[in-house]
Amino acid sequence: MRDVIDRDGFRANIGIVLMGEDGRLFLGRRIGGRGWQFPQGGMGCGETLEQSLFRELKEEIGLGAEDVQIIGRTRHWLRYRLPARYVRRHIQPLCVGQKQRWFLLKLRDPAIIFRFDETPQPEFDNWRWVDYWQPIREVIYFKRVVYTRVLHEFGPVAFPAGAPPYPSTGPALAAAAIPSRPAAS
Repeated sequence: MRDVIDRDGFRANIGIVLMGEDGRLFLGRRIGGRGWQFPQGGMGCGETLEQSLFRELKEEIGLGAEDVQIIGRTRHWLRYRLPARYVRRHIQPLCVGQKQRWFLLKLRDPAIIFRFDETPQPEFDNWRWVDYWQPIREVIYFKRVVYTRVLHEFGPVAFPAGAPPYPSTGPALAAAAIPSRPAAS
């Protein structure tokens, strides 16, 4: 699969926030214990957002479209830059970061079994359910603002009566994450 990288060097990517029936979120541990994150992955050339979503869902955690319900999606692309040490300068076109569209999914069957062996190079080796704002604390530092924006945008959809309160570090992150103007599509 060929990556889709725009003229500014951002790789097109989809992110998945998977919610259980109790409102907690799926968080996967990257292979080798290299941190925790939501499932995400690059879009292939010619793929629609939904095609990328369901391919990544299958590859990363072994679920199909029948296992989930789409209940939300971000309105705009959300971007983050990679720190210089993560930029692979020897690979062209140069990728300086990710631009992501995120989906909020509700798991249909709470007894589902997640599988990490759908590809030769799995992304995750473990998982757990976490409270709504917990992923912001656990994701690698350069993704935290995007995670905060995503969870802030999905809060009213996930919790129509009101999202859980921010953790003690939440208000500062939330203020940084709410854009003063909509991001370009």
